[in-house]
Amino acid sequence: MSTKEEISEELLVKDKTVKQREIVLFNDEVNTFDHVIDTLIAVCEHSPEQAEQCSLIVHYNGKCTVKTGEYNDLKPRCSRLLQAGLSAEIV
Repeated sequence: MSTKEEISEELLVKDKTVKQREIVLFNDEVNTFDHVIDTLIAVCEHSPEQAEQCSLIVHYNGKCTVKTGEYNDLKPRCSRLLQAGLSAEIV
C-alpha cells in the first residue's frame, strides 16, 4: 500500500505538470526581415541574434517555433504577432 507521503508526492508532481505549447511563425511574402526581427524582439522577448536566426529559419524552412510556454502566456503574444501582420499560431 502507498503511504500518505507517497500519495502527497504523486499529487505534487501531477500539479506541477503543465502542458507546454508553442507559437509557430510562418513565412510570408509581405513582411521584411527587419519588421519580423523587431516584432520578435518586442513580442517574444528575443535577443536581436535570436530574432534574426528565427527570421532566417522561417524564410528558408517556411516556419519556426518562436516561443514555448503555457497557453495563457502565449495567447496574447500570438495576438500581438498577428496584429503586427505576421502569420502565427499556437500549437
